[in-house]
Amino acid sequence: MPTRLAGEGLTLAYDQRVVTEGLSVTIPDNSFTVIVGPNACGKSTLLRALSRMLRPRAGAVHLDGKAITSYPSKEVARRLGLLPQTSIAPDGITVTDLVARGRFPHQRLLRQWSREDERVVRESMAATGVTDLADRLVDELSGGQRQRVWLAMALAQQTGILLLDEPTTFLDITHQVEVLDLCADLQETGGRTLVAVLHDLNQACRYATHLIAMCGGRIVAEGAPGDIVDAALVREVFGLDCRVIPDPETGSPLVVPAARRPLRDRAEARYEPAAVP
Repeated sequence: MPTRLAGEGLTLAYDQRVVTEGLSVTIPDNSFTVIVGPNACGKSTLLRALSRMLRPRAGAVHLDGKAITSYPSKEVARRLGLLPQTSIAPDGITVTDLVARGRFPHQRLLRQWSREDERVVRESMAATGVTDLADRLVDELSGGQRQRVWLAMALAQQTGILLLDEPTTFLDITHQVEVLDLCADLQETGGRTLVAVLHDLNQACRYATHLIAMCGGRIVAEGAPGDIVDAALVREVFGLDCRVIPDPETGSPLVVPAARRPLRDRAEARYEPAAVP
């Protein structure tokens, strides 16, 4: 099936350290795809390659049927938005001004700032709950507030594809749910394709329409969470013993780690005397 975003035969590396080799991935259109896996497995590296932030050593990323490297940067920014894991705002910039920078790809020589731009910025700020922060300096905000401002800027870019690298970083549980609910709404009602890296496997299972599980730089499994997530997969990917039960709210897979055994019980099991013949 045709897809807007895909990677084929990707070898990704930083200097001499190869992270992935020969990796191919297809992002389903109009999906909320979530990439999960242990630390240093290649999740964020893959996302950077899909966004053209990292050039593959081999293979290619294709966007709308063409190599992503063949587009001018501004054209890529009109088609694909990125919320990176860490972002640094210019000194002395206000929330409104930072969110407004999401409109830059849409500016042209004969099309400067417009009422449409103002409307999009206002709606993006409202959607992420930062309207009350409009006149605040970004560097005065808490980590959670800054994260929502950066998300507002990504929304203001109004791209059909949005890549999010750990979008719930620094957020408390309430704001994590709000951000993920917003992402789900964008996918369901806005016709967008979202790709997110998440650390919380249960949140990934609850929100993803398509899940990609990575380990050691390779894709171990992908598909609907209910089709692929079981105790065997969690053990293979994360090395965690667990039970997988239906989420009582959504019916999606819910991972329950095995209970910790008290130290005394572990010691007794380790030094249990051999049976006397």
